[in-house]
Amino acid sequence: MTGPVVPPLRPSDPGEARTNLPLAPTGGPPQLRADAARNRTRLLDAASRLMAECGAANLTMESVAAAAGVGKGTVFRRFGDRAGLLIALLDHREERFQAAFLSGPPPLGPDAAATERLHAFGPAVLRHERDHHPLILAGRTDPLRSYAVPASRLRLSHITMLLRGAQVSGDPELLAHTLLASVDTALVHHLTEERGIPLERLEEGWHHLVTRLVAAP
Repeated sequence: MTGPVVPPLRPSDPGEARTNLPLAPTGGPPQLRADAARNRTRLLDAASRLMAECGAANLTMESVAAAAGVGKGTVFRRFGDRAGLLIALLDHREERFQAAFLSGPPPLGPDAAATERLHAFGPAVLRHERDHHPLILAGRTDPLRSYAVPASRLRLSHITMLLRGAQVSGDPELLAHTLLASVDTALVHHLTEERGIPLERLEEGWHHLVTRLVAAP
């Protein structure tokens, strides 16, 4: 998936709840030549097969190169490092999720009020990332890198826009960070896997946060 890097909305940006935001890559390269795109797909197909067989934690650049029949340097040139490879594997999954909240049906998509979309977003993130926990967590080698990934910045911009559309008081960008932190993949994994908290309880917590923000004077 390709697309422009989407910066967070600035305080001076308009708070239009129906503003169209473009799809953003999770961190992959910009537009590729046809042959380069085919090679990238070939490597990702090999990585996907290996991940299904041995799990994300055991996926290496060397094993992907061997499975794709290329030199190790080719994999490093294409993805930079192992984290870049894992981010690329998430790319097409993220594209489907972005399409759902940017242009899909209500209440997640644009044909619903900003408050409704806010309520729908948290549970959608929780369920989307629950299905990809091992892959997402394996790619988090740099704790700061996830904030710079275009897809994360798109989510931040989207929630900031919805908060403005719902006319929530306070700093909408900081509030958006707070909301997104409550459904962070590592936290959700800890709460569901280590603490045994059901996902439905986390969804209810998201709804409580949104309700309090929207109702605050």
